Formats: sequence, C-alpha cells, structure tokens
Amino acid sequence: MDAQSRGRADDIDPADQWVLNPHTGNYELRLDQSAGESPVAARTATAEDSGRRAESPDGPRREVPAQRSRRSAQKDGRGPEASAAGGAGRRKRKAPKARRKKALMWTGGVTAFVVVAAGVGAYVLYERFNGNISTIDIGDAGNNDVLSDGPMNILIIGTDKRTGKGNEGYGDKGSEGHADTNILFHVSEDRTNATALSIPRDLMTDIPDCETVQPDGSTKTIPGTPRVRFNVSLGQEGRNPGCTMQTVEAITGIKPDHFMMVDFNAVKELTTAVGGVKVCMAKPINDPKSHLELPQGESTVAGEDALALLRTRHSFGNESDLDRIKVQQQFLGSMIREMKSSDTLTNPTKLFKLADAATNALTVDQGIGSAKKLMTLAQEIGKVDTKNITFVTLPVIDNPAETVKATVVPHPTQAEQLFAMMRSDTSLTEVKQKEKAAKSKQAALLKGPKAAPADVRVDVLNGGEIAGAAGATVTWLQNQQGVLKSTNKANAPEKIKKTTLEYAPNQADQARALAEMMGLPAAAMKQGTADAEGLEAMVLTLGADFKGAGIPITGPAKISDDVERASADKAVCSK
Repeated sequence: MDAQSRGRADDIDPADQWVLNPHTGNYELRLDQSAGESPVAARTATAEDSGRRAESPDGPRREVPAQRSRRSAQKDGRGPEASAAGGAGRRKRKAPKARRKKALMWTGGVTAFVVVAAGVGAYVLYERFNGNISTIDIGDAGNNDVLSDGPMNILIIGTDKRTGKGNEGYGDKGSEGHADTNILFHVSEDRTNATALSIPRDLMTDIPDCETVQPDGSTKTIPGTPRVRFNVSLGQEGRNPGCTMQTVEAITGIKPDHFMMVDFNAVKELTTAVGGVKVCMAKPINDPKSHLELPQGESTVAGEDALALLRTRHSFGNESDLDRIKVQQQFLGSMIREMKSSDTLTNPTKLFKLADAATNALTVDQGIGSAKKLMTLAQEIGKVDTKNITFVTLPVIDNPAETVKATVVPHPTQAEQLFAMMRSDTSLTEVKQKEKAAKSKQAALLKGPKAAPADVRVDVLNGGEIAGAAGATVTWLQNQQGVLKSTNKANAPEKIKKTTLEYAPNQADQARALAEMMGLPAAAMKQGTADAEGLEAMVLTLGADFKGAGIPITGPAKISDDVERASADKAVCSK
C-alpha cells in the first residue's frame, strides 16, 4: 500500500470505520450499511469471502482503517487527483527530534491504538503508528525492559528547540534545545497512584559525566559540569536525554527507567487532536509577549493558544518559572481528564487522531521505542485513577550565592523528604494511611521483652550511599545508646535499598531493643530459623533508606505541609 492510498485525501477518517459492538464491548470494523450486516455477523465471514467483497465493485464492501477507496473519493467529487495531492501532503517519518508534553504518555496516544488495533486492519494501523515514533539510544542510562516488578519512573522532557512553523517566537534562537520542562513521573509498584515531580529548569546542580552513543555506534563521554542550570543537561556539549536522566538520578537518588521527549509542535498537535483542553483563569489574560488572550473563568485552548499558555511567564504569580510550572501542572491535569473522559475514549475518530498525533510527537528511548511497547506501558500506567495522580514541584529556595536572584537550589530539608517519599514508593495521596499502618506494625514489632543495651551484640555493614555510615552508626550506638558490643564491619558485599537486621530467634529481645533505638521499620526485621550460638552477633546492614546515625527509619517518608501539591482530578483556576 503506497503513501497515497492511506486515507487522508477525502473527508472519511479511517477511525470512522470502527464502531462499538454493544454485545462484546469492543470496537469492530464497520461494513457498508447497504449490505445490512452488523459487525457481529461480519466476523463469521471467511477471509476469502471478505476479500471478494472488498474487491467487487458491485457487491458489499468494507474498508480497512487508514485506507481510502477510489469510489469514496469520486463520490465526493474530489477524484483521483485530489487523492494524490492529499497523499503527497502526508508527513513522512521524521528523523529523531525532541517533542513536548507528558499527558500523551499514559492514556493519550497509546490507549488509542489499544482500542483501534482490535480487529481487521490492525497491522496497517500498527505499522503506521510504529513508523511515527523516533528513538534515541541512551545506552545504560535507562532500563531496556518495558515493565519492571517494582515502581516505574519515566522522565518527561519538553525542549525549547525552535522547530516547526510559527515557533520562531519561542525558546532561544539557534539553541540545540534545553531541558526546559521536566517531570519525573513515578508510578507506584501496585499501580494505584503516581507522583509527577516537576524539576525547575533554573535549578543549580552538578551535571555528572555521561556516556553517549554516537551515530556510528561508538561511545563518547561528555565531561560533567559543576554548578550550572539543570536545563543545560540536554543539548549542550552534545548531551542527549540520557545525560538528563543521569542528572535527575544524581539529584533525587531515583533512576529513571525511560524518557519521553517532545517539543513545541507536540503541544499544538495533541491539544488539537483531543479537541482542546479546558482551562480556567482567575483573571483575564492579555500577554503581548506570548500574544495570549484569555477571558476570566473557563475556556478551551488548542494549538497556538495552548502553546502560548504553557510558555508564558508574565501573566501569573510573580512571573517566575516556578509560577509557570503551576500553570503547566494545572493544564496537564486538565488534559489527562480530557483524555480519560468518555467523550474521548468512546470516540473512534478522536482516538485515531490522538494516537497519530501522540506517536508523531514522541521521541523515546529504545526500551519503549515501538507501538507495542508504548501500548504495554500505557496499559500499566492507565490503571492509575486520576484522583491518585499528584503534581508537585521540587521544593527550592533562592540561590544563596547570588545577589540578584535568578536561580534556585533544593530546599535543605523538604527536597530530601520528597525524594525519600518517592524512593520508598509512598504516594502523596496515601501518606496518612501508610503512616497509621506503619505505626501499627511498629507497635506489634516492639511487643515483648527488650534486652539491655549492654547485652546487644551487632555487626554493622554499610550497604547504602553514605560513605562511612557503618562507622558513624557504631560510634553513635556506643556513645549515645550504650551498645558497646557493636562492631564496624565496613562495606556490605553489595548496595541495598532497604536497611535490614538479621537475627536469630534467641536474639529477638536484642532485635527489639535495637529496632527501638534506631527506629527500624517492621520490614527491616529478618528473623532466621536457627538459634545463635555463643557470642554470635546480629547483622545490621544499612541501606539507601538510611540517612544518618540517630535519624529514625521507621515508617513511610513524609513531606512538609508547606510543599504545594495538586491532584489531577481537580480543576483549578490559574492565578
């Protein structure tokens, strides 16, 4: 099938050939109405008979999605010349380039072809969507598996590269594209909740050395840069999205599994495909720089207006990038609601357009670089209810090294609290519930007799990220807690995420005493089956959740009430 026969030359949208079968709940290919056949009856026809009907000029016909017939072109008066012109106007597969915005990622594009690829013509649609996607090889920076047994972390990168018609007024002229909008989307292990962490582009940080894969397959290490803006982790010095992923890991302690990168055109295409996104303004907006004009209250934006809304920083709050992030989060929440609405999910035409636009908009890592892999990812992430998707911005303070405040640095306490919460897979929507459960488990753990500190024997190993943690812990136990029979065993054989305390049944009283001193959670306690002999000691291995001697590990992490957050299921008016 050549490009000119792929269904955009007349007014028949390929998705219109699919209808909902009320008996099965599936979308199925619609036959010619004059044939008097239903989708259910059509399934009983043989493949040979189907072929005859498709080829016969007089008999019943059916059309495959993304394929238009000459008859329909002639019927509407446009003729074969119009068909050829329409086909020639189709955009060919792009070379890899950056794209923008995150909402497409989990119900947007790929949910669409989960629906449409359920019957005859699925191969044609699959090849079309598969051909839309651009990929970048990031080597070992991510995870080659589409799904993992644990939580998933997807880094969404929106660049400010000025590509595409009408985008000359946005971004930096001549720029290779910065990491302008950045969201680390953390999906919980049980797929019940998600946290979308926005990372300010003006965050001052250290960019680590990163290994990049060159076009010829060779590798090149890009030297790191200390104390620069986060947004130069992409595009500058030859850095690719893998470098941005490694920078995120260095800041948060969370390794992104995959990335999705999009640019200005993606905002226009996606918002148009979904039929516009509802937004609410607390006051009228008239921004001469972005040419954005919106009335007070609710309105719908798409295309150029949607991009202007996401780019403007002079119409909200104190005109900072942090206030623009709030508007972007509110916009994305609204777009997610629109994508998950029945108006979208039950509309084949809209779904097809959305899937086509979404896959065209994406540049991704090779681990998710096909329609099938994106479909699998979307099915997993689509399980999350919008009420359990929380947007939050990395807590920051003004950069103390600057007289004129232009950049920010992580908040000295709130940032690490938020990172710890995400590392422990604790949702912002479930903190209180998990705190209560943790306290209940802790109370049950500590029931029973406890040994005196002088009778506790423990060997301490460091399996975490803090250098010298085992020695510091032993010093604290001996000097502050009276556990004189504690020994520094240096580094553990390998790094671990969670602290563990291994003990024998006849050491349970010692374990309870040490757990109380250190605030160990119930999950850290690992009781063996055989009793200890003689002077055998318990084994305490400090993990990545250990933050310092004397700092309790008990229960889920929590963040300050001062940290603003927003739920994807609630509409908020931008101020």
